[in-house]
Amino acid sequence: MLAACSSPSSAPAPDDSGASAQLSSCGLDLTFDQVPTRAVTLEQGATEMMLALGLGDSMVGTSYLTDAVAPEFAGAYEQVPVLADQYPTAEQLRGADPDFVYSMRASAFAPDAVGERSELRDLEVPAYLSSNDCEDPSSVSAEGGFEQIFAEVTDIATIFDVADRGEDLIAEQEQVLDQVTSSAQDLDGVEVVWIYSTINGAPIVAGNAGLPQTMTELAGSENAFDDLDAQWTETTWDQISQRDPEVLVLADLSRGMDGDSAQDKIETLRADPVTSQLAAVREDRMVAIPATEMDPSVRSIDALSTLSDALVEFEGAR
Repeated sequence: MLAACSSPSSAPAPDDSGASAQLSSCGLDLTFDQVPTRAVTLEQGATEMMLALGLGDSMVGTSYLTDAVAPEFAGAYEQVPVLADQYPTAEQLRGADPDFVYSMRASAFAPDAVGERSELRDLEVPAYLSSNDCEDPSSVSAEGGFEQIFAEVTDIATIFDVADRGEDLIAEQEQVLDQVTSSAQDLDGVEVVWIYSTINGAPIVAGNAGLPQTMTELAGSENAFDDLDAQWTETTWDQISQRDPEVLVLADLSRGMDGDSAQDKIETLRADPVTSQLAAVREDRMVAIPATEMDPSVRSIDALSTLSDALVEFEGAR
Protein backbone atom coordinates (compact mmCIF):
# COMPACT_ATOMS: atom_id res chain seq x y z
CA MET A 1 0.00 0.00 0.00
CA LEU A 2 1.16 3.52 -0.74
CA ALA A 3 1.41 6.08 2.03
CA ALA A 4 -1.77 8.06 2.54
CA CYS A 5 -0.04 11.32 1.72
CA SER A 6 3.54 12.08 0.79
CA SER A 7 3.26 15.85 0.41
CA PRO A 8 5.94 17.74 2.36
CA SER A 9 3.23 20.16 3.46
CA SER A 10 0.66 17.46 4.31
CA ALA A 11 -1.80 18.96 1.84
CA PRO A 12 -5.06 17.09 1.21
CA ALA A 13 -5.24 14.60 -1.65
CA PRO A 14 -6.60 15.86 -4.98
CA ASP A 15 -10.24 15.31 -5.88
CA ASP A 16 -10.51 12.63 -8.59
CA SER A 17 -14.30 12.75 -8.86
CA GLY A 18 -14.33 13.87 -12.49
CA ALA A 19 -12.15 16.91 -13.08
CA SER A 20 -10.98 17.20 -16.68
CA ALA A 21 -8.11 18.89 -18.47
CA GLN A 22 -6.84 19.31 -22.02
CA LEU A 23 -3.34 20.43 -22.93
CA SER A 24 -0.55 19.93 -25.45
CA SER A 25 2.80 18.40 -24.56
CA CYS A 26 5.59 18.66 -27.15
CA GLY A 27 3.03 18.70 -29.94
CA LEU A 28 0.91 15.83 -28.59
CA ASP A 29 -2.62 16.71 -27.46
CA LEU A 30 -3.59 15.11 -24.16
CA THR A 31 -7.05 14.81 -22.65
CA PHE A 32 -7.81 13.92 -19.03
CA ASP A 33 -11.41 13.05 -18.20
CA GLN A 34 -10.47 12.38 -14.59
CA VAL A 35 -7.60 13.17 -12.29
CA PRO A 36 -4.95 10.43 -12.61
CA THR A 37 -4.54 8.18 -9.59
CA ARG A 38 -1.95 5.73 -10.94
CA ALA A 39 0.90 7.88 -12.26
CA VAL A 40 4.32 6.56 -13.25
CA THR A 41 7.37 8.82 -13.56
CA LEU A 42 10.19 7.65 -15.78
CA GLU A 43 13.13 9.66 -14.42
CA GLN A 44 14.17 11.79 -11.46
CA GLY A 45 13.08 15.22 -12.66
CA ALA A 46 9.50 14.09 -13.18
CA THR A 47 9.51 12.21 -9.88
CA GLU A 48 10.63 15.22 -7.88
CA MET A 49 8.14 17.49 -9.65
CA MET A 50 5.33 15.19 -8.54
CA LEU A 51 6.64 15.03 -4.99
CA ALA A 52 7.11 18.80 -4.82
CA LEU A 53 3.40 19.13 -5.61
CA GLY A 54 2.49 16.62 -2.90
CA LEU A 55 1.38 13.95 -5.38
CA GLY A 56 3.26 10.93 -4.05
CA ASP A 57 -0.03 9.31 -3.11
CA SER A 58 -1.06 9.41 -6.78
CA MET A 59 2.04 7.49 -7.92
CA VAL A 60 2.31 3.74 -8.51
CA GLY A 61 5.84 3.70 -9.90
CA THR A 62 9.06 5.57 -10.50
CA SER A 63 12.44 4.86 -12.09
CA TYR A 64 15.88 6.11 -13.14
CA LEU A 65 17.63 8.14 -10.45
CA THR A 66 20.61 10.08 -11.79
CA ASP A 67 21.45 11.71 -8.47
CA ALA A 68 20.51 11.55 -4.82
CA VAL A 69 16.88 12.47 -4.18
CA ALA A 70 16.58 15.88 -2.54
CA PRO A 71 16.31 15.49 1.26
CA GLU A 72 12.92 17.21 1.36
CA PHE A 73 11.51 14.52 -0.96
CA ALA A 74 13.33 11.48 0.43
CA GLY A 75 10.60 10.30 2.80
CA ALA A 76 7.88 10.53 0.15
CA TYR A 77 10.12 8.89 -2.45
CA GLU A 78 10.58 5.81 -0.26
CA GLN A 79 6.83 5.17 -0.44
CA VAL A 80 6.78 4.90 -4.25
CA PRO A 81 7.60 1.53 -5.91
CA VAL A 82 10.73 1.58 -8.08
CA LEU A 83 9.95 -0.19 -11.36
CA ALA A 84 13.50 -0.23 -12.77
CA ASP A 85 16.97 1.10 -12.06
CA GLN A 86 16.87 2.92 -15.40
CA TYR A 87 13.92 3.22 -17.78
CA PRO A 88 11.35 0.44 -17.38
CA THR A 89 10.43 -1.72 -20.34
CA ALA A 90 7.02 -1.44 -21.94
CA GLU A 91 6.05 -4.63 -20.11
CA GLN A 92 7.18 -3.27 -16.74
CA LEU A 93 5.24 -0.10 -17.34
CA ARG A 94 2.06 -1.91 -18.30
CA GLY A 95 2.48 -4.12 -15.24
CA ALA A 96 2.01 -1.03 -13.06
CA ASP A 97 -1.31 -0.31 -14.84
CA PRO A 98 -0.72 3.47 -15.05
CA ASP A 99 -3.27 6.09 -16.07
CA PHE A 100 -0.57 8.76 -16.56
CA VAL A 101 3.10 8.62 -17.57
CA TYR A 102 5.53 11.51 -17.18
CA SER A 103 9.14 12.18 -18.12
CA MET A 104 11.45 15.15 -18.58
CA ARG A 105 13.55 13.10 -21.03
CA ALA A 106 12.44 12.15 -24.56
CA SER A 107 14.68 9.07 -24.41
CA ALA A 108 12.20 7.53 -21.96
CA PHE A 109 9.71 7.19 -24.82
CA ALA A 110 12.08 5.44 -27.20
CA PRO A 111 11.00 2.08 -28.71
CA ASP A 112 13.54 0.26 -26.50
CA ALA A 113 12.21 2.00 -23.39
CA VAL A 114 8.46 2.37 -22.70
CA GLY A 115 7.46 3.11 -26.30
CA GLU A 116 6.24 6.18 -28.14
CA ARG A 117 3.84 8.57 -26.44
CA SER A 118 1.33 8.33 -29.28
CA GLU A 119 1.12 4.58 -28.71
CA LEU A 120 0.50 5.11 -25.00
CA ARG A 121 -2.18 7.68 -25.77
CA ASP A 122 -3.89 5.16 -28.07
CA LEU A 123 -3.94 2.83 -25.07
CA GLU A 124 -5.67 5.66 -23.13
CA VAL A 125 -2.56 6.38 -21.07
CA PRO A 126 -1.68 10.08 -21.50
CA ALA A 127 2.10 10.63 -21.55
CA TYR A 128 3.51 14.06 -20.70
CA LEU A 129 6.98 15.15 -21.86
CA SER A 130 8.76 18.31 -20.72
CA SER A 131 9.12 21.07 -23.29
CA ASN A 132 12.89 21.24 -22.65
CA ASP A 133 13.47 17.85 -24.37
CA CYS A 134 10.80 17.21 -27.01
CA GLU A 135 11.13 14.32 -29.46
CA ASP A 136 11.46 16.91 -32.21
CA PRO A 137 14.48 19.08 -31.29
CA SER A 138 13.08 21.96 -33.35
CA SER A 139 10.24 22.23 -30.83
CA VAL A 140 12.65 22.93 -27.95
CA SER A 141 13.21 26.58 -27.10
CA ALA A 142 16.82 27.73 -27.47
CA GLU A 143 16.45 29.71 -24.26
CA GLY A 144 16.00 27.44 -21.27
CA GLY A 145 14.41 29.51 -18.54
CA PHE A 146 12.36 29.38 -15.39
CA GLU A 147 9.24 30.40 -17.33
CA GLN A 148 9.31 26.94 -18.94
CA ILE A 149 9.71 25.27 -15.57
CA PHE A 150 6.82 27.28 -14.12
CA ALA A 151 4.66 26.40 -17.12
CA GLU A 152 5.35 22.73 -16.45
CA VAL A 153 4.46 23.15 -12.77
CA THR A 154 1.17 24.67 -13.90
CA ASP A 155 0.52 21.82 -16.36
CA ILE A 156 1.10 19.06 -13.81
CA ALA A 157 -0.90 20.91 -11.15
CA THR A 158 -3.75 21.31 -13.66
CA ILE A 159 -3.72 17.64 -14.62
CA PHE A 160 -3.99 16.62 -10.97
CA ASP A 161 -6.46 19.36 -10.01
CA VAL A 162 -4.13 20.95 -7.47
CA ALA A 163 -3.76 24.38 -9.03
CA ASP A 164 -3.32 26.03 -5.63
CA ARG A 165 -0.26 23.90 -4.88
CA GLY A 166 1.23 24.83 -8.24
CA GLU A 167 0.65 28.51 -7.58
CA ASP A 168 2.25 28.26 -4.13
CA LEU A 169 5.30 26.46 -5.52
CA ILE A 170 5.77 29.03 -8.28
CA ALA A 171 5.36 31.90 -5.80
CA GLU A 172 8.07 30.42 -3.56
CA GLN A 173 10.47 30.10 -6.47
CA GLU A 174 9.68 33.58 -7.77
CA GLN A 175 10.75 34.95 -4.39
CA VAL A 176 14.15 33.34 -4.89
CA LEU A 177 14.35 34.82 -8.39
CA ASP A 178 13.65 38.27 -6.97
CA GLN A 179 16.37 37.83 -4.34
CA VAL A 180 18.90 36.69 -6.95
CA THR A 181 18.04 39.59 -9.26
CA SER A 182 18.54 42.01 -6.40
CA SER A 183 21.91 40.51 -5.47
CA ALA A 184 23.05 40.56 -9.11
CA GLN A 185 22.88 44.36 -9.18
CA ASP A 186 25.88 44.53 -6.86
CA LEU A 187 28.06 42.18 -8.93
CA ASP A 188 30.51 43.10 -11.64
CA GLY A 189 29.87 40.40 -14.26
CA VAL A 190 32.53 37.83 -13.35
CA GLU A 191 33.22 35.12 -15.93
CA VAL A 192 32.00 31.62 -15.10
CA VAL A 193 32.61 28.20 -16.66
CA TRP A 194 30.24 25.31 -15.95
CA ILE A 195 31.92 21.88 -16.08
CA TYR A 196 29.60 18.87 -16.12
CA SER A 197 31.93 15.93 -16.66
CA THR A 198 34.84 14.69 -18.74
CA ILE A 199 34.80 12.21 -21.62
CA ASN A 200 38.19 10.63 -22.26
CA GLY A 201 39.69 13.54 -20.36
CA ALA A 202 37.93 16.30 -22.35
CA PRO A 203 35.69 18.61 -20.30
CA ILE A 204 32.01 19.04 -21.09
CA VAL A 205 31.00 22.68 -20.56
CA ALA A 206 27.78 24.69 -20.77
CA GLY A 207 27.25 26.73 -23.93
CA ASN A 208 24.72 29.47 -24.56
CA ALA A 209 21.62 27.37 -25.27
CA GLY A 210 20.52 25.99 -21.94
CA LEU A 211 19.52 26.68 -18.37
CA PRO A 212 23.10 27.26 -17.09
CA GLN A 213 23.35 30.24 -19.46
CA THR A 214 20.10 31.64 -18.06
CA MET A 215 21.22 31.11 -14.46
CA THR A 216 24.59 32.72 -15.19
CA GLU A 217 22.91 35.85 -16.50
CA LEU A 218 20.32 36.00 -13.71
CA ALA A 219 23.06 35.76 -11.09
CA GLY A 220 24.89 38.74 -12.55
CA SER A 221 27.79 36.91 -14.21
CA GLU A 222 28.93 35.94 -17.71
CA ASN A 223 29.40 32.53 -19.32
CA ALA A 224 32.96 32.32 -20.67
CA PHE A 225 31.69 29.89 -23.33
CA ASP A 226 28.66 31.87 -24.44
CA ASP A 227 30.03 31.70 -27.99
CA LEU A 228 29.20 27.97 -28.17
CA ASP A 229 25.72 27.31 -29.58
CA ALA A 230 24.89 24.27 -27.45
CA GLN A 231 23.46 23.34 -24.08
CA TRP A 232 26.49 21.20 -23.23
CA THR A 233 29.46 20.55 -25.46
CA GLU A 234 33.00 19.20 -25.39
CA THR A 235 35.94 21.59 -25.26
CA THR A 236 39.59 21.39 -24.17
CA TRP A 237 41.47 22.28 -21.03
CA ASP A 238 43.58 24.61 -23.16
CA GLN A 239 40.45 26.54 -24.11
CA ILE A 240 39.43 26.82 -20.46
CA SER A 241 42.94 27.99 -19.57
CA GLN A 242 42.92 30.62 -22.31
CA ARG A 243 39.61 32.02 -21.05
CA ASP A 244 40.79 31.71 -17.42
CA PRO A 245 37.39 32.12 -15.74
CA GLU A 246 37.08 33.73 -12.34
CA VAL A 247 34.62 31.06 -11.13
CA LEU A 248 34.17 27.36 -11.93
CA VAL A 249 30.80 25.68 -11.39
CA LEU A 250 31.29 21.94 -11.00
CA ALA A 251 28.57 19.32 -11.40
CA ASP A 252 28.38 16.94 -8.46
CA LEU A 253 27.26 13.58 -9.83
CA SER A 254 26.59 10.69 -7.48
CA ARG A 255 26.64 7.82 -9.99
CA GLY A 256 30.07 6.71 -8.68
CA MET A 257 32.27 6.97 -11.76
CA ASP A 258 35.79 8.38 -11.47
CA GLY A 259 35.80 12.15 -11.73
CA ASP A 260 32.03 12.50 -11.33
CA SER A 261 31.86 14.07 -7.89
CA ALA A 262 32.64 17.73 -7.43
CA GLN A 263 35.37 16.77 -4.96
CA ASP A 264 37.02 14.54 -7.57
CA LYS A 265 36.94 17.43 -10.02
CA ILE A 266 38.46 19.84 -7.48
CA GLU A 267 41.29 17.45 -6.63
CA THR A 268 42.05 16.90 -10.33
CA LEU A 269 42.04 20.62 -11.07
CA ARG A 270 44.41 21.31 -8.20
CA ALA A 271 46.80 18.49 -9.12
CA ASP A 272 47.14 19.27 -12.82
CA PRO A 273 50.02 21.66 -13.62
CA VAL A 274 47.90 23.58 -16.17
CA THR A 275 44.50 23.83 -14.47
CA SER A 276 46.07 24.51 -11.06
CA GLN A 277 47.07 27.90 -12.49
CA LEU A 278 43.51 28.92 -13.31
CA ALA A 279 42.41 31.96 -11.32
CA ALA A 280 39.33 30.12 -10.04
CA VAL A 281 41.48 27.24 -8.76
CA ARG A 282 44.21 29.42 -7.24
CA GLU A 283 41.65 31.57 -5.43
CA ASP A 284 39.41 28.60 -4.52
CA ARG A 285 36.42 30.04 -6.35
CA MET A 286 34.78 26.73 -7.23
CA VAL A 287 31.09 26.02 -6.70
CA ALA A 288 29.67 22.48 -6.39
CA ILE A 289 26.10 21.99 -7.59
CA PRO A 290 24.22 18.67 -7.86
CA ALA A 291 24.06 17.66 -11.52
CA THR A 292 20.29 17.16 -11.31
CA GLU A 293 19.82 20.83 -10.54
CA MET A 294 21.66 21.89 -13.71
CA ASP A 295 18.89 20.47 -15.91
CA PRO A 296 15.47 22.17 -15.97
CA SER A 297 13.52 20.83 -13.00
CA VAL A 298 11.79 21.85 -9.82
CA ARG A 299 15.24 21.88 -8.17
CA SER A 300 16.89 24.28 -10.64
CA ILE A 301 15.99 27.20 -8.39
CA ASP A 302 18.34 25.69 -5.79
CA ALA A 303 21.21 25.75 -8.29
CA LEU A 304 20.51 29.40 -9.04
CA SER A 305 20.44 30.25 -5.34
CA THR A 306 23.71 28.38 -4.70
CA LEU A 307 25.43 30.17 -7.60
CA SER A 308 24.15 33.57 -6.51
CA ASP A 309 25.22 33.07 -2.88
CA ALA A 310 28.68 31.96 -3.99
CA LEU A 311 29.16 34.94 -6.31
CA VAL A 312 28.13 37.35 -3.56
CA GLU A 313 30.55 35.66 -1.16
CA PHE A 314 33.41 35.77 -3.67
CA GLU A 315 32.70 39.45 -4.40
CA GLY A 316 32.80 40.25 -0.68
CA ALA A 317 36.16 38.47 -0.29
CA ARG A 318 37.87 40.59 -2.96
